[in-house]
Amino acid sequence: MSAHLLVWPIVLPLVVGALQLLLGERRRGAVALLGAASCVALVLLAAALMLQVGTGDAVAAVYRIGDWPARFGIVLVADRLSALMLLLTAVLALALLPCALARWRQPGGPVQPLAQFLLMGLNGAFLTGDLFNLFVFFEVLLAASYGLALHRPGARRVSAGMHYIVVNLLASMLFLVGVSLIFGVTGTLNMAALAKLVPQVPQNTRALLHAGAAILGIAFLVKAAMWPLGFWLPRTYAAAPAPVAAMFAVMTKVGVYVLLRLSLLLFGGDAGAASAHFGAEWLLWGGVATVAVGVVGMLGARELGKLAGYNVLVSSGSLLGAIGLQQPAVTAGALAYLVISTLAIAAFFLLAGLIAPREDTDGASLLEPYDPAGMALYADEDESHATVPAPVALLGLCFLACALVLAGLPPLSGFLAKFALLAPMLEAGPRVGAGAATLFTLVVVAGFCTVVAMCRTGIQIFWADEDWVFPAIRRGEAASVVILLALCLGLTVLAEAPLRYVAETAAQLHAPSRYIQAVLP
Repeated sequence: MSAHLLVWPIVLPLVVGALQLLLGERRRGAVALLGAASCVALVLLAAALMLQVGTGDAVAAVYRIGDWPARFGIVLVADRLSALMLLLTAVLALALLPCALARWRQPGGPVQPLAQFLLMGLNGAFLTGDLFNLFVFFEVLLAASYGLALHRPGARRVSAGMHYIVVNLLASMLFLVGVSLIFGVTGTLNMAALAKLVPQVPQNTRALLHAGAAILGIAFLVKAAMWPLGFWLPRTYAAAPAPVAAMFAVMTKVGVYVLLRLSLLLFGGDAGAASAHFGAEWLLWGGVATVAVGVVGMLGARELGKLAGYNVLVSSGSLLGAIGLQQPAVTAGALAYLVISTLAIAAFFLLAGLIAPREDTDGASLLEPYDPAGMALYADEDESHATVPAPVALLGLCFLACALVLAGLPPLSGFLAKFALLAPMLEAGPRVGAGAATLFTLVVVAGFCTVVAMCRTGIQIFWADEDWVFPAIRRGEAASVVILLALCLGLTVLAEAPLRYVAETAAQLHAPSRYIQAVLP
């Protein structure tokens, strides 16, 4: 079993999704039990992989399907970065499960099988060692996301979903074109083999290699939502069901993961003078522009879902800018920020779904509205103030916690992650370039603007608007929000080990020779 450990994160959700389809809507209890078992097993598998590659002298676990040579066959590779992304995805899926099951008790399409196929695509994208199968798993997760984004469609959801589908189909086309150019120049699509061949590419064909890499990069910049390619994201995520939008928070990080992997593996310092740091400047300034657009969007947002969507843009822009700097310490901080921001944004998307009135395809309320008289809202005799009912108090407390984490204010883990990201830029002092200084300033300003936007929204919802109607809340929905925020709190208390892990991961990424040796012995 240990020899085949890398296959299970892909095979397990595939098998479970197929079984769920066979069981159908009539056996929803069995379907839910299978989904829960799959999520728990994926967390255990990801943790086992993290232990395998994160201890001792192990660099990467490699699985050659059919025992073909890596340059020609299908290879799965798990290193520290892959294991981290697998664990983040599995933990997020498990945390969202109570909310998803509470929301989707009624029949309405194969939602849970689609969620399993989405996990299969995400896990495959993180584990694959070649560009062709990266495309395959990329399409699997996109196909599943289309169905999830259009679940219980209304006019707004269909309009936003069609934009999402068209943009991602164009990105897939660019993906194929870029991969074809790279294969035409090098004769392989294995990432480790490409890393060895890039310094040896003749000068007369290097332009084609760079063109293929640039086109491939654009495809993933669409998924990472870099400005102006991420125009679709706030509207699409705001229109999607809350658990789906929360899961999409990690989908955006797929583009970030691939760009980080390829930029350091193929075009790092060992790529030769002609190709070293290719595209890094574009990533840096593109990240700066994305953060700026996200800040403006947050300040102008009047809807909770869009406010969460613009937080995704700020997160993606900060990560892309950090990748463009290509400094190990900054990369380590970016990985810490990636984990924390993903958990916090997912919690905020769930909160947006709990606070805002819910509508079905015809605009009618899906759930009975919150009734203050039935929830022990008692006014004093002078009616000067009222006792806040427990569910609304819980929502307000969770909203405050989300605001602290997303803004990067102490004492929660958002502050630690942003400090780990920004401190290396500050330590560079006069040596820091204009791009790094601009990124540093914008990330700090983005935190301040997040405080402004979240405070304004919170005051309007919980204090100023007396006519605001809170929908009824099921236990599972609130449980998912609490679990995600508890994870953020846990990472605050136990910060030393995670920060050490991401620092070692960044060091491994910036010295890819051992990764190449593990894949191509």
